[in-house]
Amino acid sequence: MEPSLSARMKQGALLLLEALARQGRRIVVAESCTGGLLAGSLTQPPGASEFVAGGFVTYSNAMKIRLLDVPPVLLDLRGAVSSEVAAAMAEGAVTVAPDADIAVSITGIAGPGGGSAEKPVGLVWFAVAMKRQQTRTVSVVFSGDRDAIRMQSVIHAQALATEALQAG
Repeated sequence: MEPSLSARMKQGALLLLEALARQGRRIVVAESCTGGLLAGSLTQPPGASEFVAGGFVTYSNAMKIRLLDVPPVLLDLRGAVSSEVAAAMAEGAVTVAPDADIAVSITGIAGPGGGSAEKPVGLVWFAVAMKRQQTRTVSVVFSGDRDAIRMQSVIHAQALATEALQAG
């Protein structure tokens, strides 16, 4: 039997924290559609404060601009749910957090409304930014209800950050 999304989220958090511990690094997160769920998953295990610098919940475009320095032109031209905005969110977070070495961002459409033919419900963009390295972005279209999309997004973000740390 496959583990529940909640169990997978807890396991993903532990794996990411272990990867951070092995390298002596700290992470910062920038979230939109997950509304702090990623930060919550990473700060649940004891001792997480050693490896988690903090997080930003930037649900509105105005908050993305103000807290993460996302260029308004990107939001106007590409929309909040885009590769460019995901990258700007992660890069902004790792720049703003002086004690973070890596940032992961999540921006997407968790539903049930808000989707379109071009950007359907379940579309989520992720970015991983590490100081002095190229930012990586990727998108996934998840299925399920709002809660499932949000939890799957967190699990995917955890895995992306873990992979980035392992790659160097």
